Amino acid sequence: MKFGAQVSAYRTSWDDIRSVVEVMDAGRWSSVWFADHFVPPNRPRSDEPKPAFEAFALAGAVASMTETLRIGHLVLGNTYRNPGLVAKISGSIDHISHGRFVLGIGAAWFQREHEAYGWDFPSMKERQDRFEEAMQLLRALFHAEEPVDFQGRYYQLDEAPLSPGSYDAPIPLLVGGTGEKRTLRTLARYGDILNLDGWAGQGVSGDLLRHKMSVVERHCADAGRDPAEITPTVLVPVRLTDDPASAERFIGAIGPNTVAGPADYVVERVGDLIDAGAEEIMFGLLYNTPDDFQQLDEEVIAAFD
Repeated sequence: MKFGAQVSAYRTSWDDIRSVVEVMDAGRWSSVWFADHFVPPNRPRSDEPKPAFEAFALAGAVASMTETLRIGHLVLGNTYRNPGLVAKISGSIDHISHGRFVLGIGAAWFQREHEAYGWDFPSMKERQDRFEEAMQLLRALFHAEEPVDFQGRYYQLDEAPLSPGSYDAPIPLLVGGTGEKRTLRTLARYGDILNLDGWAGQGVSGDLLRHKMSVVERHCADAGRDPAEITPTVLVPVRLTDDPASAERFIGAIGPNTVAGPADYVVERVGDLIDAGAEEIMFGLLYNTPDDFQQLDEEVIAAFD
């Protein structure tokens, strides 16, 4: 069983990020993930001048200082960068890490950062259309051995080489979001990894994961694809605490089905997700302190060794 963590890139320092990643790389962890926002999301405007590290820069830095961790994002926003540029950066990081990079990407949702940096924020339909087209382009580049031509409505390639390309196998594509009509259809057509996001308003549970995978299976049937090619993963906001009041506050702040409580309870909830088919659990909303990551490693991850 694989375990990862989304390490905070906001209201923190590079030294704190680095110290956490060093503990992870020396422990039982399998992967490290970063979000992709240009101002801290869902925070007061007064928080906008506080640090928000650029996601690809973090991935490149972590790729060069680690030996075992897979590296990715939960998730990049498609509207921030041309997908050809995303593919180029991804190939570079995959080589820096010797094949440990995973490209996690979604349609993007946070309007304020688009306003702050002068980017267009299209309608939801157009963002989904752009995302599906970007996924098609990215898959073509990651799997190609020759330069790629692509003529879409929003994106074009003219004999574009991906060099350096994927290090030793095509870079996996993780799709952010679980919308059943469009996002999961895009995943079934072009993606490799489903991620059930515990911040998406429904929390996380084995039943919800089974349902989302059943939707993926239907879209795979329509696309002529084997659903076994899609890896189910879950992002779990977690608070490890023996204080019931602290757990209750955390659940109230994040939403129903959030995982908060003592180690045996967290182990039980994680086991439910594994029984439902999750092949990797990514923990999120941890403090950027090495001790918190070490405690989760020793009290939860160790139970699944």
